[in-house]
Amino acid sequence: MSRTAEQIAALRRALDAETRATSDFDLNPEVVLPAGRILRPAGVLLALTDGADGLNIVLTKRSSRLKHHPGQIAFPGGKQDDVDADAIAAALREAEEEIGLPRNRVEILGTLPGHETVTSFAMTPVVGLVRGAFDPVPEPGEVEEVFLVPLDHVTDPDRFSVQFRRWRGTRRHYYTVPFGPYYIWGATARVLRGLADRMGR
Repeated sequence: MSRTAEQIAALRRALDAETRATSDFDLNPEVVLPAGRILRPAGVLLALTDGADGLNIVLTKRSSRLKHHPGQIAFPGGKQDDVDADAIAAALREAEEEIGLPRNRVEILGTLPGHETVTSFAMTPVVGLVRGAFDPVPEPGEVEEVFLVPLDHVTDPDRFSVQFRRWRGTRRHYYTVPFGPYYIWGATARVLRGLADRMGR
């Protein structure tokens, strides 16, 4: 069995595993979230492409001109609009807009548990295989760069570390999983750590 086939089989098992939803506050148990808070639905795409040594995951570096999270590493995706049937449709639409990935080229494998962000989004991570060659076309207003990271790198728990910074007057702890010049942290790293934990079961 090829490395890609092994990874796809492991992903399918991981997506079937029962685990809880995640949050940007997972490493900060002292934070008390208000009851009745309203979260906006969103979908992000964990798009996987086939490479010489197995699957790679497509990530973006957000434009430094954006108001929210400028320059951060993120999955393609965004908030669910009225035109979207669900979070999967939102993730596919946003990926097409942000990086030029045709939605009909993505085979959906499933979704990971929802993730609550500090910006009050209820984010659904959607896992999909990109069929055939894909040349990304970054949307200039939103995406500064599109790059690939080996799936093996971001599903290895030993690659992750916990760091912190000051946020609203307190220490906020978060996962990081650096790759070369790219500092992957926050919600993106938390979702990847959740996938890593599921694949290691």
